[in-house]
Amino acid sequence: MQHVVIVIHLMLVLALIGVVLLQRSEGGGLGIGGSGGGGFMSSRGTANMLTRATAVLAGLFFVTSLVLSILAGFNRKPTSIIQGGQSGPSVPGAPGAPPLNSGGGGLLNQLQGQPAAPPAAPSGPQVPQSK
Repeated sequence: MQHVVIVIHLMLVLALIGVVLLQRSEGGGLGIGGSGGGGFMSSRGTANMLTRATAVLAGLFFVTSLVLSILAGFNRKPTSIIQGGQSGPSVPGAPGAPPLNSGGGGLLNQLQGQPAAPPAAPSGPQVPQSK
């Protein structure tokens, strides 16, 4: 449904651009510099027809814009600002969770799928050594 409305909307946009470009300048629309006479397709009759066509196309453009915004709102789900988008703490190793800190082993071992060696546990408090 939404795709059909988008195609109609785009056709209306192209028609509206074409009708606006077909109109004469402000001076020409008032009959200045044109031929005289009050026939149907005179300069004044053409200006009236193009003005009406522009108004109709602009109205249809607004209607399709409103329909598209309404259709886009149907799939929107309400969210809470308070929760911040997460339902709870993430489980390590779950899809989408940050990777576990393996403690070393390098990128090559991680890419090859080899488990990294666990880091050596310190035997006591560490004191900085001066050189």
